[in-house]
Amino acid sequence: MNSHILHAYGFDNSGKIKEFPHDKIAKELESEKLAWVHLDNAHEHTLKWLESELDFLDPVILDALTEESTRPRIEVIGEGVLVILRGANLNKDAAPEDMISLRIWVDKERMITIQRRQLKAVLDFEQKLLKGQVRENAGDFLAHLIHLITQRMEPELNLVGEMLDELEEQVLDNPNHSLSEKIVSIRKKSILFKKYLHPQQIALNELLEIENDWLDEKSYRIISENYNKTSRFIENLDAVRERAQVVRDELANALTEKLNKNMYVLSVITAIFLPLGFLTGLLGVNVGGIPGADNADAFFYFCGILVVLVLLQVLMFVKLKWF
Repeated sequence: MNSHILHAYGFDNSGKIKEFPHDKIAKELESEKLAWVHLDNAHEHTLKWLESELDFLDPVILDALTEESTRPRIEVIGEGVLVILRGANLNKDAAPEDMISLRIWVDKERMITIQRRQLKAVLDFEQKLLKGQVRENAGDFLAHLIHLITQRMEPELNLVGEMLDELEEQVLDNPNHSLSEKIVSIRKKSILFKKYLHPQQIALNELLEIENDWLDEKSYRIISENYNKTSRFIENLDAVRERAQVVRDELANALTEKLNKNMYVLSVITAIFLPLGFLTGLLGVNVGGIPGADNADAFFYFCGILVVLVLLQVLMFVKLKWF
């Protein structure tokens, strides 16, 4: 849809959800009936539409809804609440930890949401509306949207822990240098997720402390459940970061041990061939008086001596428990 308005819904006189034409949604938002509009902040007409059609809103609200860079936060303005949250990026070929910002203004009569990139949770919310699973209540609108954002995020966060479990098994079974890059990638994912989830946790906690007549007990309960989930996500991410460091240390130790074994084998081989090299070098000196120079069987005798010397060295190494 090539429009700044992506979704526009409200309730008719019978209390049923209804999709509104784009040219009428502004009037519905200004009325006392609950309505929802979802806008594309990347569209060039969005800001002009907000300033012209929703001029009854405080300019501070419009600025917050359209600002470029945002971090999760809550701000009470008059009878409404400005909510800025982040959701997992589940778009094609995108990294989930590159979280998408969703700006929300909600009061008793309206909910306005704005995105710069597509957020799957918003599509889920639309489907819930159409199925009649959301009450005609602004608090219920906000609570269900928060729940869907958290729900969409959960599998991606669990996947980070599962990836680390698989890596740990690989480190124990077959340690190699390529695993180090994968461990760093997992740590980076956990850091980026926590970058937004920590302020989001604080924002949800502040939302629970707000006393407002359109935030009823059921809405508070849903928000509280998602606050607890977000707290658990952060705890799990902290655990992943700590485990990733432990796995990295295990990998470093395994690679060091492997290197030491290889160096030990090379050292034993060098120790065996060092006296052999000395003897062959000594007898290879191109001067007179070399023993056996006039004996046709001297070469075979010399090879026998070398074999005996190697056997004596091996026996000595075994006795010394070098291998």
